[in-house]
Amino acid sequence: QVQLVESGGGLVQPGESLRLSCAASGIIFRLNVMAWYRQAPGKQRELVALITTGGSTNYADSVKGRFTISREQETNTLYLQMNRLKPEDTAVYYCNAERHPNMFWGQGTQVTVSS
Repeated sequence: QVQLVESGGGLVQPGESLRLSCAASGIIFRLNVMAWYRQAPGKQRELVALITTGGSTNYADSVKGRFTISREQETNTLYLQMNRLKPEDTAVYYCNAERHPNMFWGQGTQVTVSS
């Protein structure tokens, strides 16, 4: 059974940082492309950051230079370090694992950036 369990969300003020974690089980972690998506109220889910099996990364323009995605193969964990957070980063953040043709999602963790 595949499980992606996110943690690390919360309420922070603008300019602060958070680190999200995603613990993966039931998949061969090193063979999956891993990603973080987010969905704000009333908006479509969007890709935030992606990391390939080889470690290459890709970011949405809105988070470039502020967010860093990483993966720890030994513990099957995906991370998203989020710095200089803005109110527009407020959303539910979802962990995603993909190995064609399969795609799996976590339940999401809420991130709220507000003063």
